[in-house]
Amino acid sequence: MTTTPRIAIVGAGPGGLLCARVLQRHGLEVAVYDTDAGVHARDAGGTLDLKADSGQIALEDAGLLARFRALARPEGQAKTSLDQHGTVLSAFVPEEQDEAANEIDRGQLRALLAEHLTAGTVRWGHKLHTATPLPDGTHRLEFTNGTVTEADLLIGADGAWSRVRPLLTDATPHYSGISFLDARFDDVDHRHPRVAKLVGTGHMFATDNAGRALIGQRNSNGHVRGYVAMRTDPDWCDQAGLDLEDRAATQRFLRAEFAGWSDDLTPFITDGDGGFVNRPIHVLPAPLTWEHRPGVTLLGDAAHVMAPWGGFGVNLAMLDGAELARAVAEEPTVDDAIVRYETVMLPRAGEYAVGANQAMERFFATKDFDPADIPDPAAEHRESIAAAAEYRRRNPFAASSTWTLRFRTPGGEKRSTLVFDTPTGTLDGVPVENLLRTGDDLTFTAKITTPFKLKITCTATIDGDTMTGTAKAAMMAIAFTGTRGAAS
Repeated sequence: MTTTPRIAIVGAGPGGLLCARVLQRHGLEVAVYDTDAGVHARDAGGTLDLKADSGQIALEDAGLLARFRALARPEGQAKTSLDQHGTVLSAFVPEEQDEAANEIDRGQLRALLAEHLTAGTVRWGHKLHTATPLPDGTHRLEFTNGTVTEADLLIGADGAWSRVRPLLTDATPHYSGISFLDARFDDVDHRHPRVAKLVGTGHMFATDNAGRALIGQRNSNGHVRGYVAMRTDPDWCDQAGLDLEDRAATQRFLRAEFAGWSDDLTPFITDGDGGFVNRPIHVLPAPLTWEHRPGVTLLGDAAHVMAPWGGFGVNLAMLDGAELARAVAEEPTVDDAIVRYETVMLPRAGEYAVGANQAMERFFATKDFDPADIPDPAAEHRESIAAAAEYRRRNPFAASSTWTLRFRTPGGEKRSTLVFDTPTGTLDGVPVENLLRTGDDLTFTAKITTPFKLKITCTATIDGDTMTGTAKAAMMAIAFTGTRGAAS
């Protein structure tokens, strides 16, 4: 970036906070505005699976992958599928070293990201009222608390009902035909042993192939989130004359809806702690695109809210945030960064959104049971690990990586270890200087001590897992090659 832009992110969810973190790692200032009074002001929701090829890459770019793994639950990747009679149709238990889609509570993730921003970055209690384009391509933001500010780059990370999205598209979320009733089970292993047994360490999915499902997911600290899900009209509560605050009446209604289901499964309806929360599933048209507009873009649900099937939403939001921040740091102008980011994000999000929406439709379809409809988690995990490796090959500066360099010196080959720790790096443990990355090309200055003290300027091109370059000093130039991975 040739000038320092004023950057405003609206929305302090995982995508917005991750974007802010990577921007700050690149030395850029950013302000994040959020309606909530604080990071723990509300129930942040259930558990998330952060995938190796997206959410975890973003966390690595943010320098937080190790901290995430310290909090995450690899065992939470376990999944069991049942029919309405309680018959187990499939079961998956992750291997001990499987970290393809580690689980973490949404609230824990949000707190982790917020804690690693510069103090004062997030302006809590700021609900966006209007965002107005100005003639010079900037935007004026007015908040309901009276705050007014302007931004050279406005990033809408404000979720499904984004107030920034109308600057780019008239598209709005529509009801998918599916509603989830959210239930909670506390101290589940002691107080709700039947639910604990069904959910195990991870997830349970039960469906009758007639538009109804019961879903359970293990959270941390002995909690389970339960979801009573139905294909139904958006105003189903009104049609049934039902007040969800009346727990007994709601349970009677749901017992009738799920008549014929095994008594082993009905504790998801009858035994929850507290009342039910209605969560109708809304999605944006997919694939969704828009024409580039100066100084503004979207990430996460603001750009591509989709069905929760597959857990892609938060993963894409975080990858969006990391890629956008990287583009802002590396491109000469804000608009160059937006174009680079949207060129990749929009088609990727469209493909995933179409797939997720279709998967939910299949799950809630009225049809005969087909074993082929049951996902294969083991295959999905292998694909995610392979996709993560491919992403790093195609984006060599996206995350930390280690390279073995081989210098062709007059005295023979000399090996050194180059480590990228976005956005900096080290050569044999000594910080490099003037690190510049453009596409697949990089330059940096380094100090070496053997065979004698010398300052060198290196230029190189990366092609997948290999590097070819030249190191220049005051009186000489030598060629070098590199391979991704530490020397054996």
